[in-house]
Amino acid sequence: MGLEVVDLTVKVRDKLVLRKVSLKVDYGTIHAVMGPNGSGKSSLAYAIMGREGYEVVEGDIRLDGESILNLETHERALKGVYIGMQDPPVVPGVKLSTLIVAATNKRRGESELTKMSDPRLVKRMQLVSSSIGLNTELLHREVNVGFSGGERKRSEILQAIMLDPKIVILDEPDSGLDIDGIKKVADYISDLKAKGKAVMLITHYARLLQHVMPDVVTVLIDGEVVARGGSKLALLVEEKGYNEVKKMYRG
Repeated sequence: MGLEVVDLTVKVRDKLVLRKVSLKVDYGTIHAVMGPNGSGKSSLAYAIMGREGYEVVEGDIRLDGESILNLETHERALKGVYIGMQDPPVVPGVKLSTLIVAATNKRRGESELTKMSDPRLVKRMQLVSSSIGLNTELLHREVNVGFSGGERKRSEILQAIMLDPKIVILDEPDSGLDIDGIKKVADYISDLKAKGKAVMLITHYARLLQHVMPDVVTVLIDGEVVARGGSKLALLVEEKGYNEVKKMYRG
């Protein structure tokens, strides 16, 4: 099954940011959510994760057929939902390696979150870091403190690989990356699909989608779904622009 959003209407304070949005992200597929800046793409991701301040007015969010609306953000994460944020936050005082160890132990049900109970974990962190182009020295630095934009993105990819979630939501994962970084992210996304994960890929232009072939593309404008189709829709958006695509699909 995977992730399902059903007629989701969300407001932040008194402003509606999503209006009756529905979509499915099945296991073993990549679902690209496209739209111009301010279209509601990040709001959709935050609502799925249960971020504070994003109030669901109507609709449902389901994981494997069961509603997760009443779950806190960390509970959704423990069920296997992961979000790589557009602007990864700085976490002073917490080393990147400590964060990954704690998250891993939490998922395993360990009582002491920062205890290194499996020495192979550090070795794997180092191997994965090297494979995605992240300097292993950053494992011993505070999370994202002094990191470049590209290093922040690679840090989040590292966390996602180590935590091995079922549902992976990536919000603008190519921002701040050079072409080599984009290709590494694209390889990671393709690998997720091959492993049967469900991937929701959020982007506002098709640069990354030149390297990753989405199974489904949904276009959001002003918090509403205005178009949905296969991978060719992403190319159409690149060629025609969002407003023209909206006219073509909605008249």
